[in-house]
Amino acid sequence: MKKKLRLGLERLLDDPLPFAGGERVGLICNPATVDHGFRHAADLFHNSPGINLTALFGPQHGIRGETQDNMIEWEGFCDRRTAVMAYSLYGEVRRPTPEMLEDIDCLVFDVQDTGTRVYTFIYTMALAMQAARAEGKRFLVLDRPNPIGGTEVEGGLLEPGWESFVGMYPIPMRHGMTVGELARLFNEEYGIGCDLTVVSMEGYDRSMWFDDTDAPWVLPSPNMPTLETATVYPGAVFVEGTRVSEGRGTTRPFEINGAPYVDAADLAEHLNGLGLPGVWFRAHSFQPTFQKHAGVLCGGVQIHVLERRIFRPVITGIALIKAIRDMYPEDFAWQDPPYEYVYDRCPFDVIAGTGELRSQIESGASVEDIAAGWREDERAFDDLRRRYLLY
Repeated sequence: MKKKLRLGLERLLDDPLPFAGGERVGLICNPATVDHGFRHAADLFHNSPGINLTALFGPQHGIRGETQDNMIEWEGFCDRRTAVMAYSLYGEVRRPTPEMLEDIDCLVFDVQDTGTRVYTFIYTMALAMQAARAEGKRFLVLDRPNPIGGTEVEGGLLEPGWESFVGMYPIPMRHGMTVGELARLFNEEYGIGCDLTVVSMEGYDRSMWFDDTDAPWVLPSPNMPTLETATVYPGAVFVEGTRVSEGRGTTRPFEINGAPYVDAADLAEHLNGLGLPGVWFRAHSFQPTFQKHAGVLCGGVQIHVLERRIFRPVITGIALIKAIRDMYPEDFAWQDPPYEYVYDRCPFDVIAGTGELRSQIESGASVEDIAAGWREDERAFDDLRRRYLLY
């Protein structure tokens, strides 16, 4: 039976006065910012007598899903449904400017995360927290579930000097925290220091996956259609840093991966021979409709998660890349810059938050040795995050 949740959004709407009553409110939101009735928060705020909505802000892909791809910018506009100004926080401006905050007393963040370090939404939150601190504004986070559960931590920490818009702080690829918990971590541990309030959920247990709850699923971004996508994403996102297709332009992005030179059956046999926990690789051929290898037949695999509670997505993604590189060294290639506004570094390294992981793959390090090298980082972060957990 699914557990009934009361989202942070719903707690605020039920009684705005303790959280944002009487204040001018700016809302950072996207298409997944909905209540249990699939009603968008911008419309709910606009129609609530207890909330004075004065501005909207959109992260990557926009407030109501205006953009599809990475690094496509949109300009500010007047939102037709609410008649307030809507501003982009994904483009040349990624942090609210003083002018954008002039008519705001409290900045509210309500965006669904996926539990992965490189998802840009959490850094939109961090930059907005910094702006709120600089301009003396309150910051409110309306909490939502971590779709892939809040108990597991996997991957190495982002290293100093590798900060970017897909990694501002030293957290692992799978962080096991909600956005509200991350906001507390960012604010206290990494010195943002804004006037922060987190409106927590009621009924949430951190062992829950998204489909253990009755929370409404709306794809958080155009290439995150399902919970199955989110499950493999912490590892499959590394494929973005290569010339291998990560399945964009298919109906199963990140679950399907491959390239024109890959023999699907050989790759599947090799990967299944590794005995990775909780996963099966099925030989699969596909033609992406856009992005890498658009219209070209690719051989590859579909990642089928058989037991998600033992599945290790991060090392699974690395094993996939390592296998293709080892099997097809003459054809495999790393992706060229830019990647998420980083113009001078290998995209794979930007995703990894280090140059070491690519060096390990190129030098022939085993999957087991790569995963073992993360253990100390995983233990250290697991200890650190416990100070900021809400559930």
